[in-house]
Amino acid sequence: MDLKKLSEIYKNKISEDERYYSEDACRDSSARRLHKDLHQSVRSEFARDRDRILYSGAYRRYQGKTQVFSFTNLIDEEMTNRSLHTTYVSQISRTIGKFLGLNLELIEAIALGHDLGHTPFGHDGEQALNTCCLSHGLGHFHHNIQSLRIVDSISRKGRGLNLTFQVRDGIISHDGEVHNTILKPDRAKTEADIEKYIQKKKQGEKVEWMPATMEGCVVRISDTIAYIGQDIEDAIRLNILKREELPQDIVSHLGERNSKIIDALVKSVIVNSLEKGYIAFDEETSQQLLKLKNFNYARIYTNIKVKKSKEVINRSMKLLFEEYLEDIKKHNKESNIFKHFINHKTEEYCSLYNAEEKVRDFLSTMTDRYFNEEVKRYFLPESKYIYIGAKDGNV
Repeated sequence: MDLKKLSEIYKNKISEDERYYSEDACRDSSARRLHKDLHQSVRSEFARDRDRILYSGAYRRYQGKTQVFSFTNLIDEEMTNRSLHTTYVSQISRTIGKFLGLNLELIEAIALGHDLGHTPFGHDGEQALNTCCLSHGLGHFHHNIQSLRIVDSISRKGRGLNLTFQVRDGIISHDGEVHNTILKPDRAKTEADIEKYIQKKKQGEKVEWMPATMEGCVVRISDTIAYIGQDIEDAIRLNILKREELPQDIVSHLGERNSKIIDALVKSVIVNSLEKGYIAFDEETSQQLLKLKNFNYARIYTNIKVKKSKEVINRSMKLLFEEYLEDIKKHNKESNIFKHFINHKTEEYCSLYNAEEKVRDFLSTMTDRYFNEEVKRYFLPESKYIYIGAKDGNV
């Protein structure tokens, strides 16, 4: 192979792509990794990150993780799961990024990786694991921090994916729960800042935190755009909500269907962010979106029908955490935490982290189905069921 020719083709392609970038876009030449990577490719640095995420075991497990409505995929396979949500975030953020002249490969990499650290059963599972982590001295559990941990310290048998700073920053900086009128990148951020943020969040502190790039800001705002209307559609599908119950002032501004809501929000972001150096909605749209978030929280996320499984998830998470912890302390090599996790990690990972951290990492990687099967394995030993385990080392 003519490597010199390959290098020339690559440089020409990057130069051609960057002709369409705005001044605010992150250039490929700005990419920096934790560890030097000499691999030569016809892909950009951020495209390589995207592909490393795309082919990871954590990415494949997206499809088995709840978005909002736990257990519903067992009876309705068209309900939104974490895989669909991530795809929606990628599509929406790339649409916005295209109009703003941003780096689409960086956007896609962040979007596809932003939820890798989500637990089984969505935010209910996250809260349950958070309780376990606090009771075992690990500090607060946050899925965005765990997403970074997945790509840095858990994937590839514990070696990590060696992603660029910009992608890793975008992953840990997404937060669809926080309502910001303006997202302005903090371009001066460093690895030390990320470490400080992680420690403060584990201690329960509130931290003002922005992505380091415009691309990261786009993904963060697109996360909200992707879930806010889709959660309504899923709730209607489950007869938890009727479309006519949506507040009319919100409907008149944003629309009553997910497609209309996405359209209104995306257009607002494009018009109000072009050549501004930040990402934002117009003031009225921002206020209506906040009202819609509050409506969803009251009518969907805290609905008794949605949360009736929360107690079961809390109890099961605690029981499994204690069982795995006991298995490690007793060196029970028949336990799946050894067979499907610890035995497939590097010596560095195994020596660097304590038993509680290993249990946290294992539980956070699980799909809903795998979690259910583990509960049956431990607590319903007499039950008859077909067990289909993850392939050894796939976690």
